Amino acid sequence: MISIRHDLHADQLAPKLARLWEASAPKILSIDAHDRPGVATPVFTVQGRYTARGWTEWTQGFVYGSAILQYDATGDEQFLALGRDRTRDRMAHHITHTGVHDHGFNNVSTYGNLLRLMVEGKIPFDPREKDFYELALKCSGAVQADRWTKTSTGGYIYSFNGPHSLFADTIRSLRALSVSHALGHVLMGEKDAQISLLGRLIDHAKTTADFAVFYGENRDAYDLRGRVAHESIFNTNDGNYRCPNSQQGFSPFTTWTRGLAWIVAGYPEQLEWIATLSDDDLEPFGGRHAIEAMLLRPARAACDFYIDHTPTDGIPYWDTGAPELYRISNYLDRPAQVENDFEPVDSSAAAIAAQGLLRLGRYLEDKDPEGAKRYWQAGLTVADTVLAEPYLSIDPNHQGLILHSIYHRPNGWDYTPPGSKIPRGESSMWGDYHARELALYLHRIIKKQPYYTFFGGLAS
Repeated sequence: MISIRHDLHADQLAPKLARLWEASAPKILSIDAHDRPGVATPVFTVQGRYTARGWTEWTQGFVYGSAILQYDATGDEQFLALGRDRTRDRMAHHITHTGVHDHGFNNVSTYGNLLRLMVEGKIPFDPREKDFYELALKCSGAVQADRWTKTSTGGYIYSFNGPHSLFADTIRSLRALSVSHALGHVLMGEKDAQISLLGRLIDHAKTTADFAVFYGENRDAYDLRGRVAHESIFNTNDGNYRCPNSQQGFSPFTTWTRGLAWIVAGYPEQLEWIATLSDDDLEPFGGRHAIEAMLLRPARAACDFYIDHTPTDGIPYWDTGAPELYRISNYLDRPAQVENDFEPVDSSAAAIAAQGLLRLGRYLEDKDPEGAKRYWQAGLTVADTVLAEPYLSIDPNHQGLILHSIYHRPNGWDYTPPGSKIPRGESSMWGDYHARELALYLHRIIKKQPYYTFFGGLAS
């Protein structure tokens, strides 16, 4: 269980943030120097060098989005030029990619961040450039929403596995629908039917809340409140739910911690966005009270589970039911053991989850001050650990920023160094990007700059 540091303040992390941005800069430049158009996207490191391996190109937006975040935090214009030029020249195919559930990752991290910077006045205003970003985001959200499976109670954006498959990850891709809807866009269907992106977003969030997240209500023999199933399987003939599954976790009945982290991060940021909409916007879909309650339930459950099932320093092992965890004595009652012989930690899950804990804490400030403080301080505790050594990589010869990330433990894709029995010491593009996003979130709070959200580019 995380030992929440109630004495920790955001401004105490300022030296760690400065060190992170200093370490980050040469790594972004090194990756770009080895990046070539048409070559598979960097995904995770092997012996300190980014390499490509996977089933879809879901990390390219993180590559160029990282440069944009670097500029946002430091003002170093070479990173703005890099992120803007690469987005313009290499990201277009992601806008109309019909085969993935990753639009929120690829396109909001690039076009979305650039639009946000322009609206905030951090880059020069250019109406044609603004229109370019907005059009990309409008199309991306609609294309993502068209990847749709109807269920007996609603529907969901289906994963790359096919129409029967709902991934927990996709809750964070809903940001693509949020932005597109906020920009006034709709998905056009047969006979010119106008399909609300907000409606699909709410349906997907509800289906995920109902089936991917557990609430201790005896759905199965392993129903613990806040447990998350990476994949939920549906019968596409009748739309009924069939069973949990897991692509990258140990089993359908354990919790893969990166899947948990996507839930921890995804629901609070949607709560923040829904709060910006009018009651009239929300009334056709059940009304504000019902929608916010639907989003808050999984957010709190997953955040509580993360706190209760993570080692004291906030870094989780790759799966809460990993089969060899029992061989690590008292593993939940002490800091995560990076160098053990049995099961690896996953720092990327911590980088993602920390931001969700912080956002939920801030969202609840006026609604539940005691709960808000608990989540906020838990988020700071995780951030304090993951943004420093042994997780922060300051080695200029290692292209990764956050060490000890895990990609796919069951498939054995992660590099195991000589002398170790488990993978460790490597980085992932999603872990590095979300560590930078976490650092920017805290940087802006410390500097009293505008609060960082994915929808910051939607102001007029």
